[in-house]
Amino acid sequence: MAATEVRLAARPEGMPTPDNFEIVDVEVPKPGAGQILVRNTWMSVDPYMRGRMSSAKSYVAPFQVGEVMDGGAIGEVVESNTDEFAVGDVVLHGLGWRTHAVLDPAHARKLDPAAAPVQAHLSVLGMPGLTAYAGLFDVAKMREGDTVFVSGAAGAVGSLVGQLAKLRGAKRVIGSAGSAEKVRWLRDELGFDAAFNYKDGPVREQLRQAAPDGVDVYFDNVGGEHLEAAIGALNVHGRIAVCGMISQYNATEPTPAPRNLAQIIAKRFTMRGFLVGDHEQLRPTFLDEVSPLVRDGKIVYKETVVDGIRQAPQAFLDLLAGGNTGKMLVRL
Repeated sequence: MAATEVRLAARPEGMPTPDNFEIVDVEVPKPGAGQILVRNTWMSVDPYMRGRMSSAKSYVAPFQVGEVMDGGAIGEVVESNTDEFAVGDVVLHGLGWRTHAVLDPAHARKLDPAAAPVQAHLSVLGMPGLTAYAGLFDVAKMREGDTVFVSGAAGAVGSLVGQLAKLRGAKRVIGSAGSAEKVRWLRDELGFDAAFNYKDGPVREQLRQAAPDGVDVYFDNVGGEHLEAAIGALNVHGRIAVCGMISQYNATEPTPAPRNLAQIIAKRFTMRGFLVGDHEQLRPTFLDEVSPLVRDGKIVYKETVVDGIRQAPQAFLDLLAGGNTGKMLVRL
């Protein structure tokens, strides 16, 4: 039996292409003393991985050319040399982009398959869910009665931000997305008060119509034109939580800063970037609050599922091009 892994073949200039990836069949690895062998069943592709394809210094080490990539994954233990895990256990870990992974027990977390569909731990109950929760409540300090705007609202993080804001008593929740179908999903199924397709016209004008009384919290997944529009719409003492700037990830030239950043003085707003890893202490609270909401159908989540490890590079490219609604996952 062979294993398959996806390696970084070359660093991309601008938008990645299939040529930046290499798919290789290898022998199934053997676990050493105290280790486990996991056969992966699900893996995650995420926008932050674009940054890791570059050699630029960042908050996480870049992928190495010629080496297998990594990321969130779920799998089944098929061989165990430790008492901490048994064959058949389902675990969450960080060695995706491959069919088989050898792990130390400290780098795997056991999941209960009966509690929720296991892949939810890569989406609504996993890193994207905690990102939404921490960014909205800990970073942006959202309060009851706030008007909340989230860009990239039909993605794994943004879709949850909007729903959590509504559940916590936001006065108005507005989302932007990149298609009429996504806009309908936000309004009709997720309960956003307003949503717009950013491709239909200037974000500034569409946001002004959607938020006539201004915005108190902006959850930024996109950057660029969206960030500039949000600054223009912010009320005094507004808060911006910067989670990502996907509009700039493939830029080959430096992108201009928001031209209206000077409004930070008159509006006294705060703007703070954050990484989910800095908010790990919130995970138990997040799971206690969100798990029952997911179970009871009070939080809706969607997955865009692609089948097969060999399709993982294309799934990632589609994600960067907005080809997902909710979480983009690869089923192995």
